[in-house]
Amino acid sequence: MIVLSVGMPRAGSGWHYNLIHDLMKTTGCADARDIREKYRLQKILTEVNCNIGVLSPRRLAMVTLPALMGNTFVIKAHAGPTSTSRLLTNFGLLRITYIYRDPRDAMLSAFDYGQRALAKGRPNAFSHLSDFEKSLDFILEYVHIWERWMGEKNVLIARYEDLLTNYDVESAKLVNYLKLDSTKPEVRAVIERYRPGANDSQQGLHFYKGKIGRFRESYTDGQKAILTEKLSRYLERMGYEK
Repeated sequence: MIVLSVGMPRAGSGWHYNLIHDLMKTTGCADARDIREKYRLQKILTEVNCNIGVLSPRRLAMVTLPALMGNTFVIKAHAGPTSTSRLLTNFGLLRITYIYRDPRDAMLSAFDYGQRALAKGRPNAFSHLSDFEKSLDFILEYVHIWERWMGEKNVLIARYEDLLTNYDVESAKLVNYLKLDSTKPEVRAVIERYRPGANDSQQGLHFYKGKIGRFRESYTDGQKAILTEKLSRYLERMGYEK
């Protein structure tokens, strides 16, 4: 079985992935990084968190092979659902979680992260977001992906803000969804390791800012008005105030 941790960019998706990865490791399942090496999936599962990219038939078929051979492992994505991901979920070969964040904060975080990397001479996937308009176009793509995931069945949906402020409840939902025993010491140890503020040096726990509602003090009134106009049909359904 494959556990697919999907997230809106800059929405705690790395934190969520590492929490899920280490929870699943308590069952003795394979490390996705080892699967990547063993089955030569370096071009399919990229970066440190084994990001599959788009959920295309070809990519999903290639990662399904090790699953069919008895391996369970956790991979990551930012992409939207497809008929292939839906099919594999229906067959029990894929278990999916999805995390999102207030798109206004995610947008600001993506811009800041890209510009910091650019200033250091090490541009990243967000460094092309050079202004407000480009950042808005970028996040709108992922809002549309959010809408598609919300229409999927058998997917555990989480919000970054809830994981940050109500960690015990949200982590319990995750443990239950993954069909793990919450009373096991090794499971409890993982939950505590990824608790917000528990250990800022732990992989997946370090946030540069991560503040809820930071966009309200960072954008101008005019920019906030544009955000309200562009996102008004989504914000309430996402659980956010305009």
